[in-house]
Amino acid sequence: MADTPAVPIPDELRALDARHLWHPHTQHKGAAPPLPIARAVGACLYDYLGNKILDAISSWGTTLHGHAHPMIASAIAEQAHCLDQTAFAGLTHEPAVRLAGQLAAILPQGLTRVFYTDSGSAAVEVALKMALQYWTNRGEKRRLIVGVENGYHGETFGAMAAGARGMRTEPFAEHFFEVARLPDPSVDDGEPAVAHLRDLLQQRAKDIAAVIVEPLLLGAGGMRVWQGKTLQVIRELTREHGVLLIADEVLTGFGRTGPLFACGAAEVVPDIICLAKGLTGGFLPLGATVTREEIFAAFLSDDRRHTLFHGHAYAANAIACAAARTSITLLDDDSTAKRAAIEETHRGQIAALAVHPMVRSPRVLGTLAAFEIGEDALDPRGLELAEFALQRGVLLRPLGNTVYVLPPYCMSSQDLTDVYSLIGLFLEARC
Repeated sequence: MADTPAVPIPDELRALDARHLWHPHTQHKGAAPPLPIARAVGACLYDYLGNKILDAISSWGTTLHGHAHPMIASAIAEQAHCLDQTAFAGLTHEPAVRLAGQLAAILPQGLTRVFYTDSGSAAVEVALKMALQYWTNRGEKRRLIVGVENGYHGETFGAMAAGARGMRTEPFAEHFFEVARLPDPSVDDGEPAVAHLRDLLQQRAKDIAAVIVEPLLLGAGGMRVWQGKTLQVIRELTREHGVLLIADEVLTGFGRTGPLFACGAAEVVPDIICLAKGLTGGFLPLGATVTREEIFAAFLSDDRRHTLFHGHAYAANAIACAAARTSITLLDDDSTAKRAAIEETHRGQIAALAVHPMVRSPRVLGTLAAFEIGEDALDPRGLELAEFALQRGVLLRPLGNTVYVLPPYCMSSQDLTDVYSLIGLFLEARC
C-alpha cells in the first residue's frame, strides 16, 4: 500500500502559493499572504491549525446550506461513481434532465427552457447572445442592450459591457459594445430609472434588444436594495414596447432575498433568467440560463444559421447537476424558517449598529444585511475591517466601503450575533 501523503503545513502552502498563484481581485504587491484553509463544515472554515473562521459571506454568495452538507456530498459521490462528465451536444443524461424539470417547477411560471453553462458570467453571456440573436433570427436589427448604473453581471466581456463602468473595467472599455444605462434603481424609489427607461423606449424601442437588471439587489455594485414595484414597472414597460427583460439572479436566486427568487417576490416573470452561485449549494461550478418557449422557438429553423452556436465543455456536468438537484430539495420549509431567522437577527443587529456615527444607509433584504462605512468608496477602513475580522475568526470582504453580511442558511443566531459584535468592536476602535 502506498504511503499516505503528508498533510502540507501552512508555510509550505504559502511558499507554493506565492511562487505560482494569481488570486482574483488582489493587488499582490503588498498584499498579506492568503490564509490556507484546510476544511469546512456548516457555517465555518478551518485553517491548518484548527482555528475556526465564521463564513459571514457564504464564500462569495455560493454556499447556501452550509459547507460539506452531507446530503449534497453523498449525491456527488454517488454520481461520480456512475457518470462524471460527457459532452452535452448530441447527448443527454438524467441529472441534467431532472434538474431542468426541478428548475422549471420553482422558477416564475413560463420560464421552461434551460441552457446550462459553468458560471454566472457565462449564464449572462448566453442570455445576451440569446437576446441579440433572437431579434436577428426574426429579421430585426436590434443591437442595443440597456443596463443600470452600479449594475454588475460578471467578469467576461459581454457581462462587463452590460455592467457598470469603472476602475475594474477601464482597461477594456474600448472593446465593449454599446450599452444604454438607466439611473441606479435604488435611488429616489426608482423614479429616475423608470422615467429614463420610458423616454428611452419612446425614442429607441426598435433598437433595443433587451434590458438587463439584477432584481431587487445590485450586488457587487454596492449591495444596493431596490423596490419590487420599480421592477414591476420595468417589466410592464418592456412588455408594452416588445423588449426582452433579462433578470440576473446569479446572486439573488435560491432564497437569498427571502423568497426563492427575487422576481417571484415582485411577481414579475422575465423573458430570460440567469442562475449560478447557489445553484449547487456552493459545491461545484454550474450556471443556467432559462428562458420562455417563445425565445427558444425563434431558434428553430431549417436554416442552421439560426442555431445558438454556444457551448461549454463542462456544461451540464453530471456531478454538478446531481449537487444542484439535492440542493434544491433542501430549499424546504426548514430552509424557509432558517432564512427568516437570519433576517430577524439581521434586523435587530443592524438597528443597533445604525446609531453609530460611522454607519450609513443600513439595510436588510432577506439573508443580506449591508451598510456603508463613511462617505468614500475608497475608504481604507473596509480593507481594515476585513483584516481585523479574519484575525478574530470571521470572514468578511467589504465592497470598498460597503460592509455586507450574507451567511449560509445554517448559521445560528448566536454565531451571526457574534459577527455583528466583532463589527461593533471594529467600529468602536476606529471611531
